[in-house]
Amino acid sequence: MDFSYLDALKALAEPNRLKLFWLLIHVDQKVTVAEAMDVTGESQYNVSRNLKMLFKAGLLSQERRGKWVYYTLAEQTLPHWQSLVDSVRQLPGEPFAEIKSRCKTRLALRVKGECVVGPNSDEWLQYLATQTQ
Repeated sequence: MDFSYLDALKALAEPNRLKLFWLLIHVDQKVTVAEAMDVTGESQYNVSRNLKMLFKAGLLSQERRGKWVYYTLAEQTLPHWQSLVDSVRQLPGEPFAEIKSRCKTRLALRVKGECVVGPNSDEWLQYLATQTQ
């Protein structure tokens, strides 16, 4: 039995990790912890822990660039892993619509494709202020 597959299923059983994984599938970009914090509204500890668990489960890959660690979908070559990713991809989008929109907006703050602002930056907070008016 492929016990790493069980780890992936356990990781996705937690709603915040499922949300992060769904998001990475649908925005099709690498995301930093700081960006994920702003998008989800979760603490650095929770976002880091959830991304690390998805990484350890074999669902994400990570790449360090300067002070940032970027997370993205791990390439899956085995059919049962591809099916797992596809099943999350097929989940209804409505519950995730707001987080996807927030993520696209947050990623637009990048310069030349790189994250340049930390969590709760002035730019991000100004964006949030305009959304509540």
